[in-house]
Amino acid sequence: MHLRVPRPRSLAGQLFAMQAVLIAVVVVGYALFSYISDRGQAEQAAGRQARAVSLAIADSPSVAEAIRTPDPTARLQPYAVRVMRDTDVDFVTIMNPEGIRWTHPEPKEIGHPFQGHIGRAQRGETFTETYTGTLGPSVRAVTPIVDDGRIVGLVSAGIKVEEISKRAQEQLTALSGVAAGALLLGAVGTYVINARLRRHTHGMNADELSRMHDYHQAALHAVREGLLMLDGQYRVALINDGGRELLGVRGDVVGASVADLGLPSQLTGALLASEPRVDEVHLAADRVLVVNTSPVSGGERRGTVVTLRDVTELQSLTGELNSERGFTQALRSQAHEAANRLHTVVSLIELGRAREAVEFATAELELAQALTDQVVAAVGEPVLAALLLGKTAQANERGVELVVSQDSRLDDGLLPPSLPARDLVTILGNLVDNAVDAAQGAVPSRVTVAAYTEGSGAVGSELVLRVSDTGAGVDPAHADLVFQRGYSTKPAGEGGRGLGLALVRQAVRRHGGTLTVAEAEGGGARFEARLPLGDGATPVTAAGRPGAGGAV
Repeated sequence: MHLRVPRPRSLAGQLFAMQAVLIAVVVVGYALFSYISDRGQAEQAAGRQARAVSLAIADSPSVAEAIRTPDPTARLQPYAVRVMRDTDVDFVTIMNPEGIRWTHPEPKEIGHPFQGHIGRAQRGETFTETYTGTLGPSVRAVTPIVDDGRIVGLVSAGIKVEEISKRAQEQLTALSGVAAGALLLGAVGTYVINARLRRHTHGMNADELSRMHDYHQAALHAVREGLLMLDGQYRVALINDGGRELLGVRGDVVGASVADLGLPSQLTGALLASEPRVDEVHLAADRVLVVNTSPVSGGERRGTVVTLRDVTELQSLTGELNSERGFTQALRSQAHEAANRLHTVVSLIELGRAREAVEFATAELELAQALTDQVVAAVGEPVLAALLLGKTAQANERGVELVVSQDSRLDDGLLPPSLPARDLVTILGNLVDNAVDAAQGAVPSRVTVAAYTEGSGAVGSELVLRVSDTGAGVDPAHADLVFQRGYSTKPAGEGGRGLGLALVRQAVRRHGGTLTVAEAEGGGARFEARLPLGDGATPVTAAGRPGAGGAV
């Protein structure tokens, strides 16, 4: 047999119980206070009523006249009974100055002493008191009867306490009904409110909500992905540590508008868009971000949830992969071309033209070796040398001549660890691809690459990467737009256009360098990236000449 442990009451249930008890305590307390207050007010009202009746009887001329008769009871007893009936008091007792009764609701008590205090009345004062007499506890007033300046009698009118309790009980009954109605209305209202609260809290109790909040905070700070929550006015409602890092924002930005965060215009536009965005690539200050947005709605727009993923490294690896893929394709084309040339050599030998076959093969070998020697001699950095060889083959396949400037000089081991070859591949590879695209179809179709360092010492030396083409060039009015993501003068292809130069600028900025575009000599565009080498570089000027630049 399994014992079932009762589940803790939900937060809504706890609030309902607490509110119901609170309303009950308030209503019962108010009812008790009202009963005590009403009883006190009833006693005061009874005292005022008895005082008014006794004063009216004492001032009546017929009473003074009856006292002067030999038998005052004969006239005063009927009068007192009539006054009792008309004024709704329980007794009216008229007595002589010594307190001997002339009237009483019970005739057998006539002639007996009045039970109560009369001393103050005998001294000419009217007063009220609560006293237990022959009729039980009562609130009574005692007043002197004055005739020609002397006290000729006393009159007392009173209301029994039992009657006062009945009056208070009637008020208490009505108050109890009102209290019960208030309690019922409060309970219904509390139930409705807590039912709504139960829906919002999903029936969880306070401990569960507290644990969920702790998990929520831990998750926000633990995940590397960025999370950004915007309210209906596109103000930051929540941002985690990953979001701050990926967007490059500092300080307390909660409550600030997205437009005031200083983000790139296209990224800001994506965050301000009313429609959802799925896996859109955007550039931040020094990162490539994948942005997803999802509106939060419940009948009306309540805000937007934004997730951010950093794919900077992935994008760089993709660029390297594309370069390697292009290099592979170029090698495949070269292999095909080499096979054709080999067939030519074989055919010449079969035709008995051995001398011509040797001359043909030797010329082709010298041409290929000359190209390799030229690139390796100019750029000793192995990664960049391999990149340029691959890009040269690619350019040849597309009918574009790629030339490494004779002024180029970049020895192996020259670059510091702070400038990884991966970023150089991103910068130079995209600049060359862009230049080849621009030069294809032009006359002449040529791309010139220069890579060298300049500067007079370790501090302040720079790596210069310059790529020029013979294409149509760049409109000076669009000199800054060409580096923005999405800008391109070429038709959109698979994956879109306009990302290469934006990645180049991002990589250059990441290393504190500069990227410029100008018109090349003879037309076309000239892109130049300058990257500081810091303390880890030994500057070597182009062609051994201090300060010389690369040819374009």
